[in-house]
Amino acid sequence: MESATSYVQELEGFFKEKYRKDLERLAEFYPDEKSLNIDYHTLEAYSPSLADDLTENPDLVIKAAEEAIELMGLVNANGETIKPHVRIYNLPERLLIRNINSDHINKLISIEGVINKITDVRPKIEAAAFQCIRCGRVYKIAQTGQLYGKLSEPDVCSCERKEFRLNLEESEFIDMQKMQVQEPLEALVKGEQAKNINVWLEDDLTNQLFPGDKIEVTGILRLIPPKEKSSVYSIYIHAAHMQKLEKQFEEVEMTPEEEEQIKELARDPDIYKKIVDSVAPTIYGHREVKEALALQLFGGTKNKIFPDGTRVRPDIHILLIGDPGTGKSQLIYYIYQLAPKGVFVGGKSASGAGLTATAEKDEFAEGGWVLKAGALVLASGGIAAVDEFDKMSTEDRSSMHEAMEQQRISIAKAGIVTQFKSETAVLAAANPKFGRFDNYASPAEQFNIPPSLLSRFDLIFPIRDVLDEEKDRKLAQHVLNGHQIIGLNSTNRKGIMTQEEFEAAEERIKPTLEPDLLRKYIAYSRKYIAPILTREAMDKIEDYYVDLRRVGKQQGAVPVTARQLEALVRIGEASARGRLSERVEVEDADRAIRLHQFVMKEIGVDKETGRFDIDIIATGSSKSKVDKLRTVHNIIKHLNNEFDAVTHDMVMEEAKKSNINLDELDKILSDLKSQGDVYSPKHGQYKTADDRK
Repeated sequence: MESATSYVQELEGFFKEKYRKDLERLAEFYPDEKSLNIDYHTLEAYSPSLADDLTENPDLVIKAAEEAIELMGLVNANGETIKPHVRIYNLPERLLIRNINSDHINKLISIEGVINKITDVRPKIEAAAFQCIRCGRVYKIAQTGQLYGKLSEPDVCSCERKEFRLNLEESEFIDMQKMQVQEPLEALVKGEQAKNINVWLEDDLTNQLFPGDKIEVTGILRLIPPKEKSSVYSIYIHAAHMQKLEKQFEEVEMTPEEEEQIKELARDPDIYKKIVDSVAPTIYGHREVKEALALQLFGGTKNKIFPDGTRVRPDIHILLIGDPGTGKSQLIYYIYQLAPKGVFVGGKSASGAGLTATAEKDEFAEGGWVLKAGALVLASGGIAAVDEFDKMSTEDRSSMHEAMEQQRISIAKAGIVTQFKSETAVLAAANPKFGRFDNYASPAEQFNIPPSLLSRFDLIFPIRDVLDEEKDRKLAQHVLNGHQIIGLNSTNRKGIMTQEEFEAAEERIKPTLEPDLLRKYIAYSRKYIAPILTREAMDKIEDYYVDLRRVGKQQGAVPVTARQLEALVRIGEASARGRLSERVEVEDADRAIRLHQFVMKEIGVDKETGRFDIDIIATGSSKSKVDKLRTVHNIIKHLNNEFDAVTHDMVMEEAKKSNINLDELDKILSDLKSQGDVYSPKHGQYKTADDRK
């Protein structure tokens, strides 16, 4: 076996020829900067055999490289000889975590993944000082690579005793941190479980990253000894280099031919219709919903930051609410499968920590605190599909407010104060509290979702199961046709229908664009297209917004707010991206306005007045309802000033003058009592909270 000495001279020549300036610069800042980063391809071009030896025997070659730099005698401003870490990156092959095996033990490898949890920084002994118990002689033993198991000790002292004690004061320590890296979601075939591996970081590699960051790690694969006698070992990567990657949703591999095919598709005047037709074609109807889901996949223009540092959310959030059995779950699962990057979770099985992030004690951190990333962090840059959104607990849903609007998650626990990035588009589905959708009640009353969270969705679609014979027949034909085609694909179709009939039937359930091509089309658009608003599109959206506000002022209601204005911009930008256009044109503005009007007519109309009222979503109560609550409250307050006991009949008599009937009054009184504004000192009597003594 080669020794480190055999490589030192060759590596010294390599550094003098290729990295002299880098080392001189490093000497100026040493020890604030401690590492020299070496491109593997530069080493391979200088000496292919040396590069091969590096991957096969990295401990030996890296040690020789550090010795070679020390022999060059470079000193810092204090006259100290620099002893930097040599960190190798840009290996020719990047392994999938699932493909790491015993052949890679003690070899230099490179992986890509997402950090899903990380520990605090802790001290680790770099050189252990052992003192002989008999004569007091001290031996310093380097502990390179000793991350698990016992420390390496001296064999015997010069006084021939073999008993030593560890002298911590004379030992040398460096920082150490442990993290767990999970395979990137976009690298998985849908349905596969993401694999993960532990990574150890040392010295200047620590405290650089957070859960949710996508990284490339180059390091040496090492073994973890079993706690009990066993032939099975665990593995970890001892990091030699680490860099953060910005690649997210958009990084889908495609050939130049596929890129040309995508550009050709964009020139098709019917491309937008083809995209919408390719979203869940086996599910009948819901045209507007499918259109919105297609736009969500494209998203708005990213990285829009105002001069004051305010960042504008580009991702579109969509909520599907309505009757069970109408295809909501199938729709969101289809989008999850279609998205180049996505996470699918069920509301019942998802906790607040599971969706966002948390800090908790964990065996992974050996009893210490560990930061753990949830689904919204891991899906950053993609889609988070949440089914049974209404089944989540109130505490769990409350953790999503910041993640959805500010697209960050703040953690303050056990002295750990930090923020995670969650640039994720949320697609959620929910069912009514009482089984079926009530056309005459507001969404806030029917769904176990607080108005503050409802208002963060750009588009909310009620999906109703309407009894309509014509629509029912078409839906039945569509579903049955699909089942027939599936059966005919796997059996002999002779005697059942002709080839022409089969192709015509298959066309009705087949996506216009194959899912793989559509996925690449979306990824290409998100990567290269950043549309900006044209003056004509701005005028269109401005006129729509101002007109709605003007009508709302006349009617005494708030039909739309600045939050919906930003949603219109996002939807318009997504529409332009769908055409691979760098400009948001009038047709994109029209599309955004049409979808907004559709949603507002479905859920944003006050049933009593027939007016648009955004407060139905934003606060859970329409202006007309709030007015009636205030009227009844004032009636009780006024009667309290005149009478000691205010009865139901007295309130009813006064309420009639304001056109409030008995059924409405009972509901209003119930709401006022639940809000704490009114209470009953005795059955059938009422007082306002101001009169409570």
